[in-house]
Amino acid sequence: MRVGLVGDSLTEGRPGVSFAKILQEYYPHITFDNLGKPGETIKSLHERLIKTPIAFDYDLIFLWIGVNDVYSKLLSVQAQPVTKDLDEFREVFQKVVEIVLHFAKQVVIVSPAFAGENVNSTPNSDLKDLHETIQSISSNYPQVHLLDLYTLFKKHLGQVKGSGYLNTNVLRVMVDTLFYKNPKRIDRLSMKRGLHFTLDGIHFNSKGAKLVAEEYAKMIDRFS
Repeated sequence: MRVGLVGDSLTEGRPGVSFAKILQEYYPHITFDNLGKPGETIKSLHERLIKTPIAFDYDLIFLWIGVNDVYSKLLSVQAQPVTKDLDEFREVFQKVVEIVLHFAKQVVIVSPAFAGENVNSTPNSDLKDLHETIQSISSNYPQVHLLDLYTLFKKHLGQVKGSGYLNTNVLRVMVDTLFYKNPKRIDRLSMKRGLHFTLDGIHFNSKGAKLVAEEYAKMIDRFS
């Protein structure tokens, strides 16, 4: 079985702990191609797939994109283009889905989980709109299925008290990427910042990555 993982830095696994590496440990017999790219938005992903088409046919592709369409607006430097409104997001997302469908027997769309561990924040309110849009798109195609990480993490975050820390400093993100590669160090920094599932409010620590890997695994088992 060959599985493609399409997305942004959460899929690539830097900074933070990589759920994709955990998945590979779960399924040593499966080929996983990690097609994650840091900073990717839905518009930049669409441009990437046009310029550099997917190279293989897959049994299953996971498409996880959208958090940077909210998060990048909070950063001091906006490296990738973002859609101007929800209607454009829907339009471009649908185009990406149709491209991906050409290269996979089945596609799993993964909803953005959160932007900061405070579920009541403005960024998470904006993310809720993207989640509902993605959920609606997934119902339009028989080969497309939804993995709802938004609702899953909303439930988990509702059961803990966090600091609400959300790193919006690009230089700090780079420092975290360069100097925090060991899961134990990542988890210690996460704890210091008062976070439960992430290193910085976006990228996962060991606990968050394991939760994501387990949800991906359920979908893999369903289609393998």
